[in-house]
Amino acid sequence: MKDFLLNNIWLIIFFIWGLPFTFYRSKFRKIVYQTNSWIINIKPVFLKEIKALFGNIYPENSDYKKFRNFYRFYISIYLILFALYFSFNNNPNKMSKIEIGSSIPSFSLKDQNGNLFTIDSVLGKKNIIIYFYPKDDSPGCTKQACSFRDSYEDFKDAEAEVVGISHQSVESHLEFAKKHRLNFTLLSDEDKKVTKLFQVPTNFLGLIPGRVTYVVDKTGKVVYMFNSQIQTEKHVNEALRILKEIK
Repeated sequence: MKDFLLNNIWLIIFFIWGLPFTFYRSKFRKIVYQTNSWIINIKPVFLKEIKALFGNIYPENSDYKKFRNFYRFYISIYLILFALYFSFNNNPNKMSKIEIGSSIPSFSLKDQNGNLFTIDSVLGKKNIIIYFYPKDDSPGCTKQACSFRDSYEDFKDAEAEVVGISHQSVESHLEFAKKHRLNFTLLSDEDKKVTKLFQVPTNFLGLIPGRVTYVVDKTGKVVYMFNSQIQTEKHVNEALRILKEIK
């Protein structure tokens, strides 16, 4: 729970601040458009609202002035929050995102058998398929893992090592591998250090971990990336396609 809060702190701040903002905007709109209907909150009419926000169209109406000032205040804070968000995310001291052409950073994680796997033991010797997935034994992740399993010989012929990474424990990975007879390495990234190292994008406003596949050549460079939460089997097909091109 603590990790979720830390990883989604900006989403949480925007959501919390948005609750009173939505309330005051609704009250303001009803006054401006002189209606009590909730439908005004979803109508795509903005010109009069903007004039009312930055002007003084009902000078004798004290409720209008009060909610206009509240509305202005909440918009101002939102602008400050957005400025802080972009300032934080454009921090020059942040680690560079892994992209096509990037060199794979060194990292070590425990595999499904509890053994320490170091990426340096493979770099320079084989091509590597590193794929990040959301959760062991979920429908999409199972389908994806089984697809990698069924194509294992094709990856072997392409001199490629398949490595799956998610946030579950070593025990969870072992159970997942045994249940579906997985024949490749699964790494446990419980503290999400490697996921953050790669800056793997999340889905659905940060609520679901990303599903991203990186194809790394024998020099340790990323030559291809595929990001899709839904097209689980295409991760395998795309990886094989790229391996054939660089062979």
